[in-house]
Amino acid sequence: MPHPALDIQPEVVHALAHNLPVVALESTIIAHGMPYPQNVQTALRVEAEVRAHGAIPATIAILNGRLKAGLTAAEIAELGQAGSQVIKASRRDLPVLLATRATGATTVAGTMIVAALAGIRVFATGGLGGVHRGAETTMDISADLPELAQTPVAVVCAGAKSILDLALTLEYLETHGVPVLGFQTDEFPAFFTRESGLGVDARCDTPEQVAAILRARWSLGHGGVVVANPIPHALAMPRAVIDAATAQALNEAREKGIVGKAVTPFLLARVNQLTGGDSLTANIGLVLNNAAVAAAVAVALSRAA
Repeated sequence: MPHPALDIQPEVVHALAHNLPVVALESTIIAHGMPYPQNVQTALRVEAEVRAHGAIPATIAILNGRLKAGLTAAEIAELGQAGSQVIKASRRDLPVLLATRATGATTVAGTMIVAALAGIRVFATGGLGGVHRGAETTMDISADLPELAQTPVAVVCAGAKSILDLALTLEYLETHGVPVLGFQTDEFPAFFTRESGLGVDARCDTPEQVAAILRARWSLGHGGVVVANPIPHALAMPRAVIDAATAQALNEAREKGIVGKAVTPFLLARVNQLTGGDSLTANIGLVLNNAAVAAAVAVALSRAA
């Protein structure tokens, strides 16, 4: 029985009822990940990319206290225009938003929860949240990671954002039993760059291989899977450039006392400024690439059901 606060778009309802491939998409990238109007344009392009590869998109958000699995173009535009005024909605925020009938843009964790309630098993995003640098003293760890340990959704991403401590992020996922699959790579990607110097748990060269591991994972119980899909070669940025911009942005964040939910949006925006806008172009390209791979995985998963 569906959750009483969940609204699933009719097209998505039809697809799920007939075992057609569906890909969940987050809404934080619309409200907090990019400036307007690129955020709305990118969200619509990502939905089109999912369709072009044979799946149905379901952008997820909380609107006026309702969990939404599938948004209209007008609803996407509304979120994009509101931007950072919209609450970033992770697991801890959902009950407050529902009870107060407020609006929120779902993070990776929030999107996974709503997707699982709707019966959607594949989700495309930009980069995964993770363990922040300095977490040994701040304990700043993204709620995305514990969500992956318990919620049965595959997250197709360009690895974790390079502003994070990638080694500790992978250690956390290992401790909590979350498989990290490299799609056509042996190395865990670092969002804007293809290289991190860190490995993955297994390499998959086809969507069918990914789908087989997902079925095996869920036959053994609950929990998510990370499908790490590197940014395309043509869009990848030099690691040295990103590392330098990230280091400067992190220093500025500390000097300004920016903490909590505000950290990631600030760092991404500042890195974009420091790279002359190149990182925004790369960000858009990697999200589109992840949408295409997620759609292919969803198609393979639906065929094997």
